[in-house]
Amino acid sequence: MGKASSLSTKKRLRQSRLKQARNKANRTRLKTELKKVRAAVAGGAADSSKLLPQAFSIIDKAVRKGVLRKNAASRHKSRLSRLANQ
Repeated sequence: MGKASSLSTKKRLRQSRLKQARNKANRTRLKTELKKVRAAVAGGAADSSKLLPQAFSIIDKAVRKGVLRKNAASRHKSRLSRLANQ
C-alpha cells in the first residue's frame, strides 16, 4: 500500500488492515472447517454427522460477519449435506 499522508488516510489504513486481518481469520476458520468435514466424509468416519452442525454454525457466523454471502452459505451447506448423506 502507498504511504498515507493525512491523519484521516492513516486512520483508514489502520482500520482496513484490522478489518483485513479479521476477515482473513474468519475465512481461514471457515475453510478449515469445510476441509475437516469433507475429509471425514471421504474417510468414511462415523463422526462426520457430528461435524456437520458445527460446520453449519461456522458458515452462519461467516454470513453474519460478512465473509460469505447468504446464497454462497446456502450452497456450501447444501453441498456438505449432500456429501454427508451419500
